[in-house]
Amino acid sequence: MRCVPCPIHLHPQTVWKWCRQGTMPVPVEQTPTGMYLIHDPRYENTQPVSTGGGRTVCYARVSSADQKDDLQRQADRLKAFAINMGVKSPEVVTETGSGMNDKRRKLNRLLADPTVGTLIVEHRDRLARMNAGLVESALKAQGRRIIVVDDTELDDDLVRDMTEVLTSFCARLYGRRAAKRKTDAALRAARDA
Repeated sequence: MRCVPCPIHLHPQTVWKWCRQGTMPVPVEQTPTGMYLIHDPRYENTQPVSTGGGRTVCYARVSSADQKDDLQRQADRLKAFAINMGVKSPEVVTETGSGMNDKRRKLNRLLADPTVGTLIVEHRDRLARMNAGLVESALKAQGRRIIVVDDTELDDDLVRDMTEVLTSFCARLYGRRAAKRKTDAALRAARDA
């Protein structure tokens, strides 16, 4: 059995045990290969989702080119999620770029395109590291929406965000070469305090 992170923070072994015992609080289906498919009503909808007449686009992003495999897996998960929601033919847009800046051409094109009614992202930070709520509010005012598949925030993401913010500030103050060294020194000082 392949273990995947549980959105309600259950240990994978607990989920596996509940599936085998038939005590899982949501419907479970076992495939002929032995894999358990857990049907969570919070994420599944048998009725097609109304997208307000607009297109539904799945947006997947990673920070660097060495995460290419993760980008494809993320895109596949988003497409499966959209199809499970009842979307007939979801578009998938993938992009490699930092979540800290606004220089992402593909995302900017999607946000500016009024025919995109629904934008699906895996985590809120895939849309933007900071101020994703502002983007969401602006789209909502236009009658468009963002669906976040997994809205839980992980602690390591917060640490990474803080490191990126410190790196950005240090880069401006001390120049690009010294930015990494200064960031590491600031993190060590913060840990020791």
